[in-house]
Amino acid sequence: MVLDTIQWYPGHMVKARRLVQDNLKLVDMVVELLDARIPLSSRNPNIDDVLGNKPRIIVLNKADLADDSQTEKWKKYFQENNGSICIPLDSQQGKGINSLIGTAQDRADEVNARLAAKGRKPRPVRLMMVGIPNVGKSSLINRLAGKGSARTGDRPGMTRGKQWIKVGKGLELLDTPGILWPKFDDPEIGFKLAVTGAIKDEIINIEQVTLKLLDYLILKYPENLRTRYKLEELEEDPAETLRKIGAKRGCLVMGGNIDTLKTAVIVLNEFRAGKIGLFTLDEL
Repeated sequence: MVLDTIQWYPGHMVKARRLVQDNLKLVDMVVELLDARIPLSSRNPNIDDVLGNKPRIIVLNKADLADDSQTEKWKKYFQENNGSICIPLDSQQGKGINSLIGTAQDRADEVNARLAAKGRKPRPVRLMMVGIPNVGKSSLINRLAGKGSARTGDRPGMTRGKQWIKVGKGLELLDTPGILWPKFDDPEIGFKLAVTGAIKDEIINIEQVTLKLLDYLILKYPENLRTRYKLEELEEDPAETLRKIGAKRGCLVMGGNIDTLKTAVIVLNEFRAGKIGLFTLDEL
């Protein structure tokens, strides 16, 4: 099925890009946060131009929701093609946090060794975290800081402004708002960002996005759908499958008709929570 073109570039995105560029000179290393389910689609194609040659750690967050075999392939891809250390991570449970801190500490040691060689005192090494909206930056910062020092939410664009946060020994982290980009040249990227929650639900057609998701799952992961929603058979038409799911979940309106919007919201939320299965939509 064809999905309507999704475009979203509110004014605060322009401001966010400028904030990153203006503060880049203040930091020693950048932590680039990607969604492990869509490592390429969740990567701002302008980010290399914005960050230049600044040393970088690439983090594949939400790895607990992605296909493990694909995550390993993407880790190898970024390390070989970007020359950056790549760390799969689950910021909700904290898995991978120690690896991230250890890598940052190694960088801190390098920086302070150079300062010592010049006769200068050691100082906190500063990191900047960048990524698109709703990729899990605030949850990761809270994990790193060991407390709720960054306001979090499940809606993209909720974190605002500039915050310095102490992380571990001798590290300081500058959080930045999420940055999207002006135009999604590939409509598939718009779909993947929408279905994983990087774009606000209020500005997308939830039923349309969910129907495209069902179309994908029917083709590639039919057993996951049958098992999750206790369906004996799947229809080739995703709209029919959506109605079957609605009937199973009791999503009815007056006259016994299926509330397809309510059903679509259920399917979309359960996909995002990993209840249908662990999927990587960007495959290598």
